Amino acid sequence: MRLYHFRNTENGLRSIKEKRLKISRITELNDPFELLGVDMSDKNERKRFKTMKENLSKTNGLLCFSKNWQNPVQWAHYADNHKGICMGFDVPDDLMIKIDYLKERLPYPDKYDEKFILKVLSSKFDHWDYEEEFRVYISLDKNEEEHGLYFSKFSDQLKLKRIIVGCESDISRREIEELIDMFDYKIEYFKARPGYKKFEIVRNQNDKLWT
Repeated sequence: MRLYHFRNTENGLRSIKEKRLKISRITELNDPFELLGVDMSDKNERKRFKTMKENLSKTNGLLCFSKNWQNPVQWAHYADNHKGICMGFDVPDDLMIKIDYLKERLPYPDKYDEKFILKVLSSKFDHWDYEEEFRVYISLDKNEEEHGLYFSKFSDQLKLKRIIVGCESDISRREIEELIDMFDYKIEYFKARPGYKKFEIVRNQNDKLWT
């Protein structure tokens, strides 16, 4: 499936140049309810879940993607107010976990097992549903570590196929072309613009406006 990852200019261009994506740690995500989307009324269970979240963050991370590159809110939040870029990757379906968006927190289960943990890992409050998120969970010890940060290298399971430059970006066409020359396969690239009929970001077909 084709999935999209938004970045600001500096980090986005660095990711393409280094052919890798930074892996997010669970405790670093922007939603404080990550892995805590369960009824936490019970003090003991609340403590148990917080401990589990901290422990998982030490050994595992995730790559976050969206199914949709055209949502202007995504560009505003994750691509520096449309000044950054969006990278499209082909990722095998069996690696992806689709996020379920819920109105209410999950009840605590009768059986605390792997299936339930996966359910919690893939559940978020429904106000996040504009992200249309998919995730890939990763073991940190199988990836590159650099100054305490972890990175997943581009590969057949994380294959860069498209680069979209934000409508407010000053990234030049030449910068992108120099980067994709480092790859041994074709990568599609184009500049985005606001749509004329809908609240969406679309491809700018007039390439003459992008120097």
